[in-house]
Formats: sequence, C-alpha cells, structure tokens
Amino acid sequence: MRVLIVYAHPEPTSFNAAMMREAVAVLSAAGHEVIVSDLHAMGFDPVSDRRNFSTVVDPGRLSQQTEEAHASAHNGYVPELQVEMDKLAWCDLLILQFPLWWLGLPAILKGWIDRVFALGRAYGGGRWFDRGVLANKRAMCSVTVGGPPELYSDSGWYGPVGPILFPIHRGILGFVGFSVIEPFVVHGPSRISQRDRAAYLARYRQRLAAIERAPVLANPRTADYEGFTLRSGMRPLPGATSVF
Repeated sequence: MRVLIVYAHPEPTSFNAAMMREAVAVLSAAGHEVIVSDLHAMGFDPVSDRRNFSTVVDPGRLSQQTEEAHASAHNGYVPELQVEMDKLAWCDLLILQFPLWWLGLPAILKGWIDRVFALGRAYGGGRWFDRGVLANKRAMCSVTVGGPPELYSDSGWYGPVGPILFPIHRGILGFVGFSVIEPFVVHGPSRISQRDRAAYLARYRQRLAAIERAPVLANPRTADYEGFTLRSGMRPLPGATSVF
C-alpha cells in the first residue's frame, strides 16, 4: 500500500511529530511505501490564487475554478503544487496529521487542501463522493485536541469530536471520493503524563498495524441523491461553498 502522510505542525518535538514518526515506522515495517509532506519544513505556501498556475485563461478576472480546470487540462500548475498533486494521485491511503486549532484545520493544512484538491484533479465532471476522482482510496485524520475528553462530549463546551470533524470528513475527504476511516483522536497531550502519552502511541500503533481493516464512516451514495439533483437542477459543490 502507498501512504501519504500530510503533517501540519511547526514543532519537531511535538506529540504530532511523534505520531507522524510512529506512523512512518509502523507502516514502513509492515511493507508499505510511505511519503511525508512536512508542510512547515517544506515552507508550503497556503494561499490559493494565481500563484497556483503557470497558465492563464482570463488575466482580467480570477475565477479560481475556471483557471483550475484549464490548468488541469494543460498541465498548468506550478511545479511545487504539481508535486503534491502527484503524491495525492499516487497514494492509496492519505493520513492528515494535525492539531485541532480553533475547532478546525491549521491554516497551512487548509491551504494545502485548497491548492491541491483542485477542479479537474480531485473532483469535477460529476465525479464526487462514491464516484469521486479519489474513489477506491482511503483517508484518515490523526488529530490532537487541546482538552480532555469531557470537553469534547455531549455535555462538554465543544461537543463531540465527530461533528467538529464532519466538514473535513464529509465536505472535503468524502466529497472527492475517499473512504474515510474513523479518526484517531488524542486528548490534551500536553496536559497528560508521559505514561498516558505512551499509551496513546501504543494505541496508535495498533490502529496503524490494522489500518487495512479499520472501520470507515458512512458517506453519501450518489445514486441516493440523483432524483433530488435532477428535480432541483443542483449539483454538489466542494464543501458546499460559493465559487463566485
């Protein structure tokens, strides 16, 4: 299996870094090919605009999806972005390793998705969800959160982690076709003992060792929505966001 780990933490001694190293070690020992995109070490630029392209359709007005479609058809992405797109196409499993910041993705990782998950490369032309460009691939979020489990519960301040990660699981990974593995979540690694951190890493090793059998989350089936799509004239948009 070919594995791409996209790692988004600036500190090499962080628990996120420890999890990334564990993943590389366990998966490599199991015979899988592993590539890491260490976004901070790479100095990855998260801003998505004309800097993505070596081609131009309309120099007077930037329509991101129009430029993406043209670049996808004419090999018009700048080299540093094309490399990441090639990694995404290459992998069978994508692991996003990140800390939850403000109940969302760190900016550098969100920018990686904004730039790499481009029209014509990750979705488009009726290819989404179970018919997506990246169907038959799997993805998993490996996440650290700042507080204890009680804060991320039905009675906690933030609510359960599942709904917090839903926009990532459904609106990003599921949308482009990934089968999304249940996330691996570490609660408050900076607030717990070394023994508890070691226990989390042990559980993560177990998850990775059995990654090919890991349970996946429910995702829409295109056929279940075709009637609605035809009646309404609507089609899915990436993350249901505006493109204007």
